Amino acid sequence: MEAIYIMWLRQLKRFWRSKPRILSSLAQPLLFLIALGFGFGPIYTKAGGGNYMQFLAPGIIAMTVLFTAMFSGIEVIWDREFGFLKETLVAPVSRAKIMIGRSLGGATVAFLQGLLVLIICMLVGFEPLKTIALPMALLFMFLIALFFTAFGTAIASMLQDMQAFPLIMNFILMPLFFLSGALFPLDGMPKAITIVTKLNPLSYGVDGIRASLTGVSHFGIGVDLLVMSVITVIIFALGSYLFSKIQI
Repeated sequence: MEAIYIMWLRQLKRFWRSKPRILSSLAQPLLFLIALGFGFGPIYTKAGGGNYMQFLAPGIIAMTVLFTAMFSGIEVIWDREFGFLKETLVAPVSRAKIMIGRSLGGATVAFLQGLLVLIICMLVGFEPLKTIALPMALLFMFLIALFFTAFGTAIASMLQDMQAFPLIMNFILMPLFFLSGALFPLDGMPKAITIVTKLNPLSYGVDGIRASLTGVSHFGIGVDLLVMSVITVIIFALGSYLFSKIQI
């Protein structure tokens, strides 16, 4: 447990020391929130969808957590490039504990970023309809952070080239985000897109946050919680295995 705590604390220290990165990571969510929220809001309302900001905000929160969590995996390649990873892996501690500690630290950072965006959303007009369900929304945010931090670490464990990681991540991230229901309702979609959204893990995270904060759900909050919990355990096991096979 001590090794897990040390790795978790190390990730938090990195987060605290990189204040410019914290501010820059908020730029994209703010752009989506303001440009889409106020730009498409009137069109969405005229189409009978209601307040678009209420629909959009949970998706933007999930997007923030997703991007921060996935890109935390690049630190594995960075540490390997400069020799820090070798110093960590030669310690008399199992690699599984190191991976768990790193993932928990990265997930905590992603969760905090999402929490900041949640506060910003409330400042620009988003009003949670179920304040009592806020802890459930926070749980879904943390599950998204855990899943995608472990996923990013698993991918980084298989790569040697630092420049390849952002390219692969963008190739994976954009479809995950745009086909998750973050920006548009999933009801009435073509059959092919419906199948893809059901296979997309982020869809259940977005739906869970939206259900918790607004009471609107596509899959059902129970299904969202079950799916996110199961796949998080699976990806943690896979990530631990791949991390244990890193060649230094």
